[in-house]
Amino acid sequence: MSNSVADQRPTNRLAHESSPYLLQHARNPVDWYPWGPEALERARRENKPIFLSIGYSACHWCHVMEHESFENPAIAALMNEHFINIKVDREERPDLDDIYMKAVQAISGSGGWPMSVFLTPELEPFFGGTYFPPVRRYNRPSFPEVVVSLGNAWVKDRESIVKRGKALADMIRADGGAKAVAELNANALDASLAMLGQNYDPQWGGFGDAPKFPHAMDLRIVLRHALRTNSDGARAMVTHTLDKMAAGGMYDQLGGGFHRYSTDEKWLIPHFEKMLYDNALLVPAYLEGYLATGNSEYARIARECCEWVLREMVTAEGAFASTQDADSEGEEGKFFAWTPAELTAVLGARDGAWAAAWWGVTDEGNFEHGKSALWRPEPAADVAKALRVDESTLRAAMEAARGKLWTAREQRVHPGKDDKVLASWNGLMISGLAQSYQVLGDERYLAAARGAANYVLEGMRQSDGALLATARHGKAKLNAYLDDYAFVIQGLIDLYESDFDPRWIHEALALNRVLDERFWDSENGGWFTTGSNHEQLIARLKSPHDGALPAGGSVQALNLLRLAELTGRGSLAQRAEAAIKSVGALANRYPAAFSQLFIAVDFLAASPRELVVAGELSDARTQDFLRTIRGRFAPQRVVALADARADRETMPVLDGKSAGAAGPRVYVCRNYACQRPAESLAELAEHLDD
Repeated sequence: MSNSVADQRPTNRLAHESSPYLLQHARNPVDWYPWGPEALERARRENKPIFLSIGYSACHWCHVMEHESFENPAIAALMNEHFINIKVDREERPDLDDIYMKAVQAISGSGGWPMSVFLTPELEPFFGGTYFPPVRRYNRPSFPEVVVSLGNAWVKDRESIVKRGKALADMIRADGGAKAVAELNANALDASLAMLGQNYDPQWGGFGDAPKFPHAMDLRIVLRHALRTNSDGARAMVTHTLDKMAAGGMYDQLGGGFHRYSTDEKWLIPHFEKMLYDNALLVPAYLEGYLATGNSEYARIARECCEWVLREMVTAEGAFASTQDADSEGEEGKFFAWTPAELTAVLGARDGAWAAAWWGVTDEGNFEHGKSALWRPEPAADVAKALRVDESTLRAAMEAARGKLWTAREQRVHPGKDDKVLASWNGLMISGLAQSYQVLGDERYLAAARGAANYVLEGMRQSDGALLATARHGKAKLNAYLDDYAFVIQGLIDLYESDFDPRWIHEALALNRVLDERFWDSENGGWFTTGSNHEQLIARLKSPHDGALPAGGSVQALNLLRLAELTGRGSLAQRAEAAIKSVGALANRYPAAFSQLFIAVDFLAASPRELVVAGELSDARTQDFLRTIRGRFAPQRVVALADARADRETMPVLDGKSAGAAGPRVYVCRNYACQRPAESLAELAEHLDD
């Protein structure tokens, strides 16, 4: 349907929403409601069941189901006849997504998006699945069959449907409230490494089978295990995976940045959407790989991910947009894939042939329609040998070709972008950019991180200091979730360790107070995913294990440990330890699902160092000291600056620490007991190596 025709179609209630995903459905003939009192009250008033459709704007199969079913007037009429229809953006409402995903997984044995859930008027789920085709295929019933069958069942056998819904709701509530309090086993860190080792793919890297996700948290904890145990095998698991991911089609070989995940075990064919959070999580993994090994390729990948964000994802307000779509011109991956002829058209015959060999582009293609996702299946030396060309000549030609291909690709129709701002994902990207500044030294990364932090703190805040979860075009809404607070606090701590502005610590502590008051489980410890003032749903859940995102509670545990070191507040560390204990039984049973938690445990177990640089930030010697500190992979530490701006009352770790007669110096402390301050880079290196 052309845009001119589409624009003439009548709108439904979603036209008044801000989410790009919901707006995509605003001209469907479905009588869509957003989640809210109007829809829920109508369902109860008319005693009519609800069809709840949850997805996100970059989801390929969400687009497919919309085109096939929700744009179809006949199917829409069936939906409108039998159900109150509600459309939800999972990125705006992770609380609803968590609850009803548990139902879909219980019903069907798997989950995903689009998520299609059928609820009683009391919001209890009685049937669900993911994508349903418009006609029976893929061993799936057609969506019209499902709609009619369930609609008729509601009329004829309502009692059994209500009973089933209550049973599923009870199961979800029980799962969310399950007690898991236990001390971690003495060998918990070793068990984490062992289980991740069992899940590791020695051929292609990564953990688990296809579809293969990047699992940045797993890579970062294994790197810490390698440091803790001095294990070359553990270190090789990380470097092998970093190498294979960077060489795969999951990495955008021309424009930088990672796609969401690989559909195969080789990291070759991705789902082509690019998510802000994946790149925000992978940047620190590559930075740490660089620090641990000195491999400059890892620094290059981290830098290119940051460049993609700065080039394509910064909003007018200085924050970061959420996602880029997988599709362009209605076809997944069309923007990113190439044929040999297309390479030759841009590069000429010789360089086009070289580029095809370099990036694995073949006549038959490795993707769809004879096209190929670009990847680096062979080492440069092997490609050069096969082409009978000098390796340095080939490398130079391919670096030039990369720029030309990127320029040519820019002329293609770009994938759509979801430009809403999520506090949680912005927190992760603030952290990634702040760490990139520390390691790579690019001031633009620090400026971008500050800009996003300022917007979140000023533009996504309620009058009582609480955060709002999402914003678009400068208008923020929805109570924030655990992840919003935890990820933003992490970003603020990383910002403090970048520019040492005490404001970031003040704001982190202020957000922590809200989190503590509204999210803490006073009975079993740990944090709920929603606050005490949140809309009452059928369950109040915790999400203790890592998924595509690190568990918010595990991130917050590490935040509190870092803040405790910086502020001397032992109560913060005690709360972190209680949070770790609150999921101890689960972490003991399946440590591979708790890598972010074990990053916090590793920090605690190492008795972290407090590094205080005493001197003004503008002093060249201060900068030299900071470069020395930041150039080492030593994650069990905090770094503070004793300068004229320092808030010694909030951060007593700075008390009594000042520059010496010769200028700036560094205090290396542990448990607030300090060694003689290092007056030179050599002395500092000696302290750090001890």
